[in-house]
Amino acid sequence: MIMDKRLYRRRKRSNAVFLTLSVLAALFGIMWLALILESLFYNGFSSLSLAVFTEMTPPPGSAGGLANAIVGSLIMTVLAVLVGTPIGIMAGTYLAEYGRHARISHIVRFVNDILLSAPSIVTGLFVYELIVVSMHGFSAWAGAVSLMVIVIPVVVRTTENMLLLVPNSLREAASALGAPRSLVVSKVTWKAARAGMLTGILLAVARVSGETAPLLFTALNNQFWSTDLGKPIANLPVVIFQFAMSPYPDWHKLAWAGALIITIAVLALSIGARILEAKANSR
Repeated sequence: MIMDKRLYRRRKRSNAVFLTLSVLAALFGIMWLALILESLFYNGFSSLSLAVFTEMTPPPGSAGGLANAIVGSLIMTVLAVLVGTPIGIMAGTYLAEYGRHARISHIVRFVNDILLSAPSIVTGLFVYELIVVSMHGFSAWAGAVSLMVIVIPVVVRTTENMLLLVPNSLREAASALGAPRSLVVSKVTWKAARAGMLTGILLAVARVSGETAPLLFTALNNQFWSTDLGKPIANLPVVIFQFAMSPYPDWHKLAWAGALIITIAVLALSIGARILEAKANSR
């Protein structure tokens, strides 16, 4: 009995120590995040104006905005999501519904995990050799492809995980009614996992919104207004990088404004994804 009490007190002390360390570690991380956000919001909001959304990137010493960079980022992100999402959904569907235990599925999952953890600069170098070198120039197409390669593994992983959460009883009930496998997938499992799959798409958009490294090797940048997808195109991440590294105060203000725009967009997408995920898990 005495040994039980001693063991209980020792475990209670150990639990208190580890709980305290965990809380301190969390507070330490939150503190730095709060400092970063405070600096970003202070400098970003003070640099934000209507001109940021209506004027093009200026030369040093001139007034201007980020309109061409915002439009360029939207174009490449939309293209990457439009092409990458169907590929990711179909691949994730195969892994969860058709080839769950197939040998090729294990290979696909392994490659997908590598793509998820690979540095984005590797993606940029790959697309540079594949498209930029063969086309003899940087282009928005190359930038969209580099972002698409980042979108696909995120959507694949989320789609597979969400479909695996769908109870097999739903599939069996639909099959018992004589529905073919394709109809079971499209009308039952996809519908049941719709919120989670949409969450994966939003997370993929948030992931590629601030990617700079792959765009440096593919889309490069363009100081002027251009929607020609076969030419270099302006984009927010590269503009922020170049302006922040410059010695010009007016460019620094635009870099802060651009960083704030991307941060708010990513936060909004992440919060939306969490809300959808919570709704999906509550069903």
